[in-house]
Amino acid sequence: MMTVEQYWEKFVQLCPSYKNKTYEAWSFGVDEDELAELVKQGEKTATTSGYETYQVDHEPLPQVGDVSVILNKKGEPQCVIETTCVYQTPFSSVTEHHAYLEGEGDKSLAYWRKAHIDFFEPYYASLGLAFNESTIVVCEEFKVLYK
Repeated sequence: MMTVEQYWEKFVQLCPSYKNKTYEAWSFGVDEDELAELVKQGEKTATTSGYETYQVDHEPLPQVGDVSVILNKKGEPQCVIETTCVYQTPFSSVTEHHAYLEGEGDKSLAYWRKAHIDFFEPYYASLGLAFNESTIVVCEEFKVLYK
C-alpha cells in the first residue's frame, strides 16, 4: 500500500492545480474502514464533529476548500476529499438532509442522532466536557476528488 505522501503525489499528477495545496490526513473517529468506503462509493458526503473538540485538540476548524486524505483503520490512504460547505449548529438543529448526506445506516435523522450521541457522549466525557442537545457541532460537506 502507498504512503500518504505517495498517494498525494499520484493525485497531484492527475490534478496538478492542487500541487501547492496543503492537506490533512485523517480517519473517521469510529468505523474508519466502513466510513471511508462509504465516502469512496459516494454514499457519504458529509460529516459532523464537535466544535469544542477543535479547541481542546488545538486544531483549526474546517474551512471550505480544505483538502484531506481519508485513511482507513490501518492508516492507509483511501481517497482525497475537498470541503465544500461548513457550518456550526446546535446538535438539536442538525437536519434530516445533513443526516442523509452522512450516508450511514438507513440515512435517517433518528439513526444519525443515536449514532452520534453514542459517539459524542463518551468522547466529550473523556475530555471533561458535557455533551447535550445544545452542544455546538460542526457540519461539513465534501466531494471526492480522487479515489
